[in-house]
Amino acid sequence: MNTNPKSYLSVIIHQRIARLLYFRHICWPPLEGRRGPDSRESEATRCEYTQRRSSSFSGTYIVFYDIIPRPVTTTLRRLFSRVVCYSHTNNNNNNNNMGKRSRQRQKNQTPGRDDRDNAVRFSDWGTGYADIVKENKLFEHYYTELGLVPGGEFEQFMDAMREPLPATIRITGYKSHAKEILHCLKEKYFKDIQEVEIDGQKIEAPQPLCWYPDEQAWHTNMSRKIIRKSPLLEKFHQFLVSETESGNISRQEAVSMIPPLLLKIESHHKILDMCAAPGSKTAQLIEMLHSDMDVPFPEGFVIANDVDNKRCYLLVHQAKRLNSPCIMVVNHDATCIPTLQIESGGKKGSLFYDRILCDVPCSGDGTMRKNIDGGCVCAFVTTQEFMQLLQLRIAVRGVEQLAVGGRMVYSTCSLNPIEDEAVIAALLEKSEGNNHTHTHTHTHTLPGSCNLSNIFWTFFLGHWFADWSEVPSHRRTQIRPTMFPPTEPEKLADMHLERCMRILPHHQNTGGFFVAVLVKKAPMPWNRRYPKEGRLVRPPASKKMKLFGYKEDPFVFLTEEDPVFITIQSFYNLAPNFPKLNVLTRTHDGKKRNLYMVSKELRNVLLNNSERMKVINTGVKVWSRNSDGEEFGCPFRLAQEGIYTLQPYIRSRIIRVSVEDIKVLLTQENPYLSKLEDNAHAQAKKLVMGSIVLKYIPNPDNTEDPQCPIQLCGWRGKTSIRAFVPRNERFHYLRLLGVEVFREKQGVGKEGEKEGKEEPGKVAGEEEAAAAAAAVEKEAELDLENGDENASSEPKK
Repeated sequence: MNTNPKSYLSVIIHQRIARLLYFRHICWPPLEGRRGPDSRESEATRCEYTQRRSSSFSGTYIVFYDIIPRPVTTTLRRLFSRVVCYSHTNNNNNNNNMGKRSRQRQKNQTPGRDDRDNAVRFSDWGTGYADIVKENKLFEHYYTELGLVPGGEFEQFMDAMREPLPATIRITGYKSHAKEILHCLKEKYFKDIQEVEIDGQKIEAPQPLCWYPDEQAWHTNMSRKIIRKSPLLEKFHQFLVSETESGNISRQEAVSMIPPLLLKIESHHKILDMCAAPGSKTAQLIEMLHSDMDVPFPEGFVIANDVDNKRCYLLVHQAKRLNSPCIMVVNHDATCIPTLQIESGGKKGSLFYDRILCDVPCSGDGTMRKNIDGGCVCAFVTTQEFMQLLQLRIAVRGVEQLAVGGRMVYSTCSLNPIEDEAVIAALLEKSEGNNHTHTHTHTHTLPGSCNLSNIFWTFFLGHWFADWSEVPSHRRTQIRPTMFPPTEPEKLADMHLERCMRILPHHQNTGGFFVAVLVKKAPMPWNRRYPKEGRLVRPPASKKMKLFGYKEDPFVFLTEEDPVFITIQSFYNLAPNFPKLNVLTRTHDGKKRNLYMVSKELRNVLLNNSERMKVINTGVKVWSRNSDGEEFGCPFRLAQEGIYTLQPYIRSRIIRVSVEDIKVLLTQENPYLSKLEDNAHAQAKKLVMGSIVLKYIPNPDNTEDPQCPIQLCGWRGKTSIRAFVPRNERFHYLRLLGVEVFREKQGVGKEGEKEGKEEPGKVAGEEEAAAAAAAVEKEAELDLENGDENASSEPKK
């Protein structure tokens, strides 16, 4: 076997074989630790063999393969180094020496488990692990030298960094139920929290964020861990979980709410979220787009993008909670996200966005309060070397996609100016300053922000570099000029970097954050196209983009003549202005299982860019196929997700219900029609079996009842009726009606017996619910005995 590695492939082969022949008594020709004539070494590529005796295993050698071109830096050389272990047979070797040093070390070790950090010794079992020491001298030295924190406040800054992050919630503002949810929080849960004491400390009353409009965001000094673990806050925690799943509340960090606010979104804006996952800011963008509840289809839309295919599905989950037909989730690299085409006036043109959110990946050293590893050394020493280049590329691509007069918000959860002001300065310099893009002032919008006073920073990598000219030549491939402030004072003054905003944790008891608003005044200089003289032919067409990840189901739009609409039109008596062309399905062949709706503008985007982008999800489900629905007149039943989008176009199959009717429908599984009040009972008897809409309209004169409209999907059976509402939404609507809903956890009593059972849901104050349900079951059994097989209201799915 030739053991001289002559290429990368041979090194990998040797490495794989070595793993198989690692154990002793297996012969493998040893490598000589010297250069020979057969090594075929050249000036461009050199091969070093270093051979050393292993200290732990007798007869075992470690060989370091280092086949790296000379110009490559030291970091990359270590990255591509190969370590191969092999066994060298030595007949004179004494096998009894195996592990001798390890046994000697264990013999001399003091009693206990080991000397690792925070490890528990045998004598201390049961005491738990030691608390994590929240201290990083290099972090403190770095930000002390930069002078980002105002004088005399650095100790407060570090003390705030060591404290847990307070819990913050945001109420979904665009939904009509927002006022009722806010009233429920104020009058019930917040008052109960004020009377709770945990570990002898009284919980402070939650307070609204002063800068968030309409008291839609609240924060408390309790951490998320306390809310999740404390038995005294169990009902409040269940309320948060249930309302979050139904899309009425979002648990989001306070500083994370700032970028969407600064975009100043209106209903006609076309919005791009370049790095959207996990989706809390995207949900906020959707809320602002739907600020006018009277318009089911806003003219604008939100395209949420993320480079990670798996995180895109988390993004879909967040967006689906809001049931919007104006959201589309795509999977692309933000640095090269494709330019989309849309049709306008019979001609195709490029799509430019009115608003762009550029919340780029970062080192995250501003998140130390919730992520202890966020302030590690690599967060601002190693990461800054390559993260800044990625951030700048994303920001440049965002400005290219922005329409003239549009607004882009650049944000990070890092305090490092290399990732913040340096990116903004490089972007402005690349776009020729204020002639094309300029920073926008917004400090009056959010009190408590902090800006750099001298607009100057230095670079730290082992030691400080004040200017790029001080960087050694071998470091200039890692440290770029864009990481330093401009050297010309006039150019630096024209950039107005003082308009950027940095949020420090000790000012408002939040995490660390940076945000800057950019307004585009003219097309970017590198986007200008000058035709070359003498060019008689067009450039060759670009190749089709390769889309990686899972292959998604297609998005197939229906035509107005599609047979599906024949029965739907007659059964639900759809309005003439119903946009049939906006309905789509996810299959070309076979029966259509679900039907979705999108806005007119998103349909335009989908039809003209099917080969240009990878769409993960879009639209809201409005109809779902019912296997036995054809015998009732329509094979599709209404879906609760899209009822608020679809209901304005439905002119039949609607039953007006009261508050008491909704309580019966949500607390009983299959109530008989006779359980409804007379008005609703009379309306239901006029309808044939099938899908229905249960609609509640508030009475302004009766302030005790909910003052928001409620619409539920249901099924009218032969003798019974049922509401098709997901579990968390059932709890939500019951809370609006004043019915307390909670889950009882399984506990253990003093005698060791289990107390209570894990119930899917229990309604307090509705003692007759269980008796009514039992009566319904008994009546259903009697009906089945009498041959009434269609008494059940639940259709087959």
